[in-house]
Amino acid sequence: MVKKVIVIILLSVGLGAFLFLRPYLIEKKEYPALVDRLPEGDFLGKAYLLDIARETSGMLYYHKIPFRDFFSYEFLLGQGKMYGLNLQQPIYFFANSSGDWGALVNVTDSSKVNQGLERLAKYTDIQDTLIGEHTIYQSKELNAYMFYDKKYLFIYKGTKFKKHYVRITQAKKGDCSKGWSEFLKEKQFKDEKLSFYLNTKKLDEFGLEKAIFAHDSDSTSFKVLSYVKNKEPFNFKLKKGGPEFKESAYKTKQLNLHFDIAKLRANPKDPLYRLILEMGSKISFPTKEFLDAWEGDLSYKQGEIQTVEETYIESIMDDNFNVTEVEKTKEVKVPGFSILLSMNDKGGVLLNKLFAKGILRKENNKFYFLFSPALTFHKKDGIYYFYSGKQLPKVVESATNNGFWKYKGTLIDFKIDSLNQQEAFGSLHFPVDRIIRKNKFF
Repeated sequence: MVKKVIVIILLSVGLGAFLFLRPYLIEKKEYPALVDRLPEGDFLGKAYLLDIARETSGMLYYHKIPFRDFFSYEFLLGQGKMYGLNLQQPIYFFANSSGDWGALVNVTDSSKVNQGLERLAKYTDIQDTLIGEHTIYQSKELNAYMFYDKKYLFIYKGTKFKKHYVRITQAKKGDCSKGWSEFLKEKQFKDEKLSFYLNTKKLDEFGLEKAIFAHDSDSTSFKVLSYVKNKEPFNFKLKKGGPEFKESAYKTKQLNLHFDIAKLRANPKDPLYRLILEMGSKISFPTKEFLDAWEGDLSYKQGEIQTVEETYIESIMDDNFNVTEVEKTKEVKVPGFSILLSMNDKGGVLLNKLFAKGILRKENNKFYFLFSPALTFHKKDGIYYFYSGKQLPKVVESATNNGFWKYKGTLIDFKIDSLNQQEAFGSLHFPVDRIIRKNKFF
């Protein structure tokens, strides 16, 4: 009887010990999330492909793009299901300034992914090799690599595939990198369907803590929203208003700035101050003298063709073969060039520096900035005007900080929307038709 009791007790203790130790003896391996595998890069991005397709469908139909059906929500959703890709989840991508980039896509059925790779092989030469447990598909023509697992597909173009392969395949639960962790926690633009985050050490050089960008578009234009946060309060702020040239119907190039830079001028160790000095030094521009004299208003306008009178000397021979020189004038067409600057009493020092360095010169009462056309100089109420036409362009008061630049036929508009102590918001947009016409953008 005693033996039976002892056996029952031992069995009970053994069973209890087994139940207690079971989670440790049979530990379930935690599968890392997709974000735990993501490689770092100078640029980190997230895209909801199906939502972007829905947003841009109107744009594609408005411009009657022949292949628009291949970018429709329905087509992409169908293709994703056909090849086992979950396009309803975000696609994560990264890129580096060296030009390499990669993307991770959620997979729902890995058995279907190979069908897509077989179809792709019909259009480009793809070779495969085995690394560990994975078959690596490589296109030497495109310098691209692909491989997939039960939960993801990795696409990469560049020269550091093995490094990223190790990172992705050996990641553990909770291994999300610092850069990706900060980006995914960021509340700015969190509801946008396409956003990317600067993850480069260059931000430190500019004194920035973070810089984030997002996409927005309608049927006629493509817009990039931007947000930057400085590590310290900005040493400049937006003015309530200032003079600028009135915008003309014919747009080519114009820039309007209205800043209060008194604090920046007094802080030469500011990263922005140092950056401006560095940029100016490349052309021997007297940047310090410029910042000492400039009161924060600048308007630059270039574009429309103007007719001006040009003086020249003509040699004339009379009947006795005597040569005399006669001063004449003729009308010539030159590109419009106008600039205004608000200056303080140190403006004269700046002009003298510009003359001394050859950036500004004077000939026959006309002024020339490097390769600019002949300019008339006018000064009034602390504003310096240089303009190429016969008359000073119309000047208006404005508080906008914006500009537009026509580059190879594409008119790019940009604007500083708002600025607080440490944060700045801006936007950049350009016509959609320049993007979708082959070889017509940059």
